[in-house]
Amino acid sequence: MSDNKIYLSGIKPTGTVHLGNYIGMLSQMRDISHEHKTVMFIADLHALNIMRDANAVREHTYEIAAIIMSMGFNMNNVLMFRQSDVPAVCELSTMLTNVTPKGLMDRAHSYKAAVDKNISAGNDTDLGVNMGLYTYPILMAADILLYNSDIVPVGADQKQHVEFARDIAGHFNTIYGNVFRLPEPQIMPDAGIIPGLDGRKMSKSYDNIIPLMAPSAELKKRIMRIITDSKTPDESKDPDESTIYMLYRHFATAAESADLAEKFRAGGMGYGTAKTILFEKLDSVLSPMRVQYEYLMANSNELDDALSNGAEIARRIADKTMTRVRHVMLGTKK
Repeated sequence: MSDNKIYLSGIKPTGTVHLGNYIGMLSQMRDISHEHKTVMFIADLHALNIMRDANAVREHTYEIAAIIMSMGFNMNNVLMFRQSDVPAVCELSTMLTNVTPKGLMDRAHSYKAAVDKNISAGNDTDLGVNMGLYTYPILMAADILLYNSDIVPVGADQKQHVEFARDIAGHFNTIYGNVFRLPEPQIMPDAGIIPGLDGRKMSKSYDNIIPLMAPSAELKKRIMRIITDSKTPDESKDPDESTIYMLYRHFATAAESADLAEKFRAGGMGYGTAKTILFEKLDSVLSPMRVQYEYLMANSNELDDALSNGAEIARRIADKTMTRVRHVMLGTKK
């Protein structure tokens, strides 16, 4: 490990993990775990403002845990747990609510997006907005501050979450003294738009995803459904405009990517052949992960043990933080 800094990331169990999640975040967090202490929590409480099916939340939680344990994270450096298994995060969120300016919440991207959507549709501004959505940044700040996180890797569009955590911690420290360390955002390298089956950004909301741990037969079926243009095999094709190539380059070596790009430009290769090349590459990379993933999903007691062990450690860290917070806010003994 290169230093003692703590890196933190959370994943919401709101749906099937897909290639876009892997390329954009999971693979980068895996690499970080080989150099740094890494907190990976499954944010089931954050999922509740949109999820209403407890069984689905549980199943997606298992899926995420199994993926983390299967895809090459250095588990000796990783603290993995279920968010709701650490009740202190809710207590800290309540504490932080009392020092957080309302105006800060009004500026949250997720809340503003919901309001703008309602205004555009001619609806009441807060139609469909629950307090879980509105106070989402406070709970996220509690997630970050509770475990003394130093670095929070995020995409550029999520930087605000870390900035809000810094702002809230700053308000708190101004009132009560230097209790919280101020986390820093680390903008993860931009993987670009990860295209789905229809060429749009891969997203569950578009129903165009390729599940990360899809069985080999399903993986091939999905890849063969990728929409392409009408160019014939003999025609030259632009690899940078092809979903096939844009996915392939994230799993292939530089030499392999250059070779496939040349085949696109040279002509003589049909899209069916290109899809087969993509499938074979993805399957070769994902198969070892898939074997371990399927084993863990069939033996959920091992996932329960891993999550329980992680939660026990997380609670010990959280208790130390909350002892400080209760002391400065409520006058309780340290």
